[in-house]
Amino acid sequence: MTFVVSDKCIKCKYMDCVEVCPVDCFYEGENMLVIHPDECIDCGVCEPECPAEAISSDTEPGLVKWLKLNAEYADIWPNIAVKRAPPANAAAFDGVPNKFEDHFSPEPGQGDAAEAEGRQPESAAPEAAAPET
Repeated sequence: MTFVVSDKCIKCKYMDCVEVCPVDCFYEGENMLVIHPDECIDCGVCEPECPAEAISSDTEPGLVKWLKLNAEYADIWPNIAVKRAPPANAAAFDGVPNKFEDHFSPEPGQGDAAEAEGRQPESAAPEAAAPET
C-alpha cells in the first residue's frame, strides 16, 4: 500500500502534505505534487492535511492511473520537503472538473531549489486567472 496524489491537486498545490511527511517522498511538478510509491511508508499523515482532498490510499478504487502517474513523475520531478505558499488562484481551481485533461503539465517544478538558493519560489508569484464557471 502507498498513498497517491490525484488530479485534485492540479493547480491547487497547497503543500500542507509536504510539511508533515516524515520521509520526504513528495515530488513537485509545475502545477501538482506526486508521491514516490517506493519511498512512501504508508503512514497516512499527509492525507488529512490536503485541503483539496487530493491524497488517497492506493487501495481505494479507481486510482491505478494515479499510482502510475505518481511513480512516473516522482522519478523525474524534483523532491520537495519545504512547504511554500500555494498558487494565488489555488482556491479558484479547487473542485474544477477535468483538471488533468485541461491543466496537467508534465514540466518539473522547482522542488526545494528556490529555498536553497534564496530566491522567491514561483508559487508566490501571481498566476493566470482561474477558469470561469
